[in-house]
Amino acid sequence: MLPWSGPDGKPCFLSTDDPDSYLSRLADNTEEIQLGLATELLAHAGELLADPEADPEELHLLATDLTSALHATIRVANSRGHRLPRPTLGTRTGPPAPLHPPALH
Repeated sequence: MLPWSGPDGKPCFLSTDDPDSYLSRLADNTEEIQLGLATELLAHAGELLADPEADPEELHLLATDLTSALHATIRVANSRGHRLPRPTLGTRTGPPAPLHPPALH
């Protein structure tokens, strides 16, 4: 899956096994940029939320930007998840996966 949507908003998929193709490299670079921007935005959010006098309009813009960044980050995670090899039954090692994700504090 590519880190952008098609004109109809549906996911775009890359049809190549060549990780060095132009489009593969472009997708990888785009993912890195998206994750980097999300990291910077998260740092900005921490600073803004710590300010008791933060402007409501700025907080609204922050929420909008965080929503976009989270959407892009989920797309990257799904894309990278599709590239992982699928384990075959009985080959899993390590502790069993939790049934529910851990609670965030």
